[in-house]
Amino acid sequence: MTTPSDWLAEHEAESIDRLCDWLRIPSVSTDPAFAADVRRAGAWCRDHLRASGVDASLSETAGHPIVHAHVEGDPGYAGPHVLFYGHYDVQPPDPVDLWETGPFEPIVRDGRVIARGASDDKGQVAMFLEAMRAAHETTGKVAAGVKMTVLIEGEEESGSANLEAWLDEHAGELERCDVCVISDTGMLAADRPAITYGVRGLTYTEVTLKGPSHDLHSGMWGGKCPNPLNELPKVLAQLWDQDRRVTLPGFYDSVREPTGEERENWKRLGVDVVAALAGVGLSPDADVGEAGWSALEREWARPTAEINGLIGGYTGAGAKTVIPTHATAKVSFRLVADQNPDDIRDRFFAWLGERTPPGCSWELIEHGGGHPVTTPVDSAPLRAAVAAIERATGKRPELIKTGGSIPIGGLLKSKLGIDTVFMGFGLEDDRVHSPNEKFDLACFRLGARSHAELLTGLSGSA
Repeated sequence: MTTPSDWLAEHEAESIDRLCDWLRIPSVSTDPAFAADVRRAGAWCRDHLRASGVDASLSETAGHPIVHAHVEGDPGYAGPHVLFYGHYDVQPPDPVDLWETGPFEPIVRDGRVIARGASDDKGQVAMFLEAMRAAHETTGKVAAGVKMTVLIEGEEESGSANLEAWLDEHAGELERCDVCVISDTGMLAADRPAITYGVRGLTYTEVTLKGPSHDLHSGMWGGKCPNPLNELPKVLAQLWDQDRRVTLPGFYDSVREPTGEERENWKRLGVDVVAALAGVGLSPDADVGEAGWSALEREWARPTAEINGLIGGYTGAGAKTVIPTHATAKVSFRLVADQNPDDIRDRFFAWLGERTPPGCSWELIEHGGGHPVTTPVDSAPLRAAVAAIERATGKRPELIKTGGSIPIGGLLKSKLGIDTVFMGFGLEDDRVHSPNEKFDLACFRLGARSHAELLTGLSGSA
């Protein structure tokens, strides 16, 4: 009997053609001008699932629709109820003039497909879609008999504004899921598959220090009233001590420390920090951060505070001698298990209030965030994903974390108690969010086979 992996190999050209068809749809969720195209991309995904026997639909939200489906599974199925999450919307293609070809005119060249969304996230979702097709064609069963819920949204690149409300509306169904599988992460290298078992959370804020009611002449007022552009950096500089630890009271109280085994495993990965620094134009002495932790540990297991923008005063050409009425900073915190983004926001805002410069006041805004997620490495679903990738590649995947944040993982954990396995196949050089985004066909092939092996493994037919 032909296996799903065999079917994928035999029909690879068709799979790539289907991916290119999807990539031609400019599903830019941030721009209202593309609203019809976003819906068209969702309908394309829905129809792909329907061709695999899945009763999929477009579930409406206040914004772009969610591709939604529920598969009951075989009557005797005893494995986990799997929630698959992905997104079909893409980033804007700008600057368009830096693309080698049209961003929505995919080309296949040198073993890779180049287009907006090739890796993030249409290419990675397409691996799952093709695995579903392969399982249906070879077993005659939807999802190879696995009980499954599918949630593929159209607003991830514009902040998932309506996702939380949708999760609340469908909580009764989603609470029955045991684990979420997301393909929106990467591998260590093309020949080093990996599973991400932890992502950091995020608290993002905008803080404005207000001073005089209007801009002042710096000759008349300099030195006799507060200058918000002088005072704000002085306050924010107090966020770190001499060891580069964050000084917010209680900031580290809930941090789940990595185990000694984890730290040893990460060390064995052999990540070249010097090369990584050189790749972004920095010398080896730029390896700085919280004392006592390596660069990889600081990225994967330690929380951080960062100033992402500082705005105020006159920034045009030439001179204008003013004391500005206000100064603004964008300040974010990357969080690790088991920190709570709301708690960190409240601690930060209270900390600022205690340091208000004389005569000034604050305007404090939260721009959202998400909970961190760490899945136990000994969980049955994670072990099943490891085994699936090993069957597909002949190599045992590395277990890694990432310093980035994937809000859906935190939402599922905080609202529904669902852990997530991040089973992604992107590469560091995929140019995600940049011109000439690409996805290696070897990664596409590997991901499709791995998802097919996961379905057959969970069904007991591997």
